[in-house]
Amino acid sequence: MQNPFLIGTKTYLRPLEKEDAPSLKVWINDPEVRCTLNMYRPMNLRDEEEFIAKATQSEHDLALGIVVKHGDKLIGATGLHRMDFKNRHASFGIAIGDKGEWSRGYGNEATHLMVKHGFETLNFNRIWLYVFEYNARGMRAYEQAGFKREGILRQDRYHEGRYENTILMAILREDWNADKKQTS
Repeated sequence: MQNPFLIGTKTYLRPLEKEDAPSLKVWINDPEVRCTLNMYRPMNLRDEEEFIAKATQSEHDLALGIVVKHGDKLIGATGLHRMDFKNRHASFGIAIGDKGEWSRGYGNEATHLMVKHGFETLNFNRIWLYVFEYNARGMRAYEQAGFKREGILRQDRYHEGRYENTILMAILREDWNADKKQTS
């Protein structure tokens, strides 16, 4: 493991490094990955390097790489963003960019690690996210992690010639604690 920050069973999360920018660039520019993200412009290497530099210096963002323990392979990124320490909440984001690693539970574990860190270390009360309505796989994964649907932003996203809804989901500390008690 190289510089692990949060450690799971199959994966660990570590700070993003400038050397990760080439992989991130390829993933962000892949249409299948990008359609789940709120991005529409192509990214070049300099853009990714700047993103990493800004994220690592921001007090309101925690961006981490997702690494598979076996083989020490970077497969994606996750983060807590817009961290509001007064109101005790943050937005959550995740992308498994390496499509060969989709559907192996790595995203679920990374989500669990980040939510746990948000509640148990950063003392947040609420972690929220936006997911596009056509991303059914993402919604299922978030629901498995304990996120609940809170609202719909109707026709909020223009995607492939159509206006699509965006779903607001969140998990509260009390939900997290209740799930922990049930699984103990």
